[in-house]
Amino acid sequence: MARDYYGILGVAKNASDQEIKRAYRKLARELHPDVNPSEDAQHKFGEVTTAYEVLSDPQKRKIVDLGGDPMDGGARGGGGDPFAGFGGLGDIMDAFFGAAGGAGHGRGRGPRSRVQPGSDALIRLGLTLEECATGVDKEIAVDTAIVCDLCRGAGTSEGTSVKTCDTCGGAGEVQSVQRSFLGQVVTARPCPVCRGFGEVIPDPCRQCGGDGRIRARRNVTAKIPPGVGDGMRIRLSGQGEVGPGGGPAGDLYVEIDETPHEVFVRQGHDLHCNFRIPMTTAALGASVPISTLVDGDYQLDIEPGTQPNAELVLTGKGMPRLRSSGRVDGRGDLHVHIDVAVPTKLDEAQRELLVELAQQRGEEVPTLASNGTKHGGLFGKLRAKNHR
Repeated sequence: MARDYYGILGVAKNASDQEIKRAYRKLARELHPDVNPSEDAQHKFGEVTTAYEVLSDPQKRKIVDLGGDPMDGGARGGGGDPFAGFGGLGDIMDAFFGAAGGAGHGRGRGPRSRVQPGSDALIRLGLTLEECATGVDKEIAVDTAIVCDLCRGAGTSEGTSVKTCDTCGGAGEVQSVQRSFLGQVVTARPCPVCRGFGEVIPDPCRQCGGDGRIRARRNVTAKIPPGVGDGMRIRLSGQGEVGPGGGPAGDLYVEIDETPHEVFVRQGHDLHCNFRIPMTTAALGASVPISTLVDGDYQLDIEPGTQPNAELVLTGKGMPRLRSSGRVDGRGDLHVHIDVAVPTKLDEAQRELLVELAQQRGEEVPTLASNGTKHGGLFGKLRAKNHR
């Protein structure tokens, strides 16, 4: 009976060459004797290897698809030499270590550079709502890593230099040979003496200890554009941490912390505020001055009969619309919420005027007791009777 090579690799019959190869690599890593030394794993490893050999060969795969088994007839079974059809260790090394490991058969990438890029940094900057609206240049003190001014990033003491690592010979890595049923497997790891750099510093700089950078506090000017908001980040390129060995600095991100305003409340690009007017102004209408955030006073037209909680919109008196490109595209609006102030104390003349107005409008004029309580209802009548 023909073996199910597709089932052994766990792929569909219409699987592509790349899908078959990925499935084989995954199983080879899991079943490799160095990872799983059990006898069952070794047997399955042989089956997986055979299945990959068959399905990676177009002619043999065609036989399988026609219902035959190209490995029958003495070709070999699952228990034979698992590498007989691979022309050496190339394919299995590629499957177990990946393309890079297989191509070099244990050879690494060589020493890494001592000069490395620096990290990005983040700092919060408090701004008033006015500063967010107009934009501002702010000088910020930043605790960061800068190039060591004594060795200028070299990491060595004056008059000295780095030298090739004696342990790895400048390769940055050391190799070890292990024996398995595969034969000799060569692995590489970073050199423990030079940490993969391939060179050592015999006499490190006394100020930076060989790192090429030191911690310091420096001032940075942040140009804040109009329209920024709470939580928004401004990127200052090359103003972050200097890298090891005096490597290029990362970026500094300035996160905006917007301080709440006493009068205006921001909602996106719009501003909202409460504006208190007298009852007479609400009734008669008027043009009254109102203070805006950055445009000074503005004459606000109150229409006659304006009701409490009415909302008046001043177009273009809100916050700048800052786009992701850094360009300002117009401004939002200022929403004015009207609060009508009803007088709490009236003298006799003012009261008479209001009573007369109510009578002229045909409105009921309530009668108040001396204690300011309106006569009416059961309790009101009882109180009125007791006062007689």
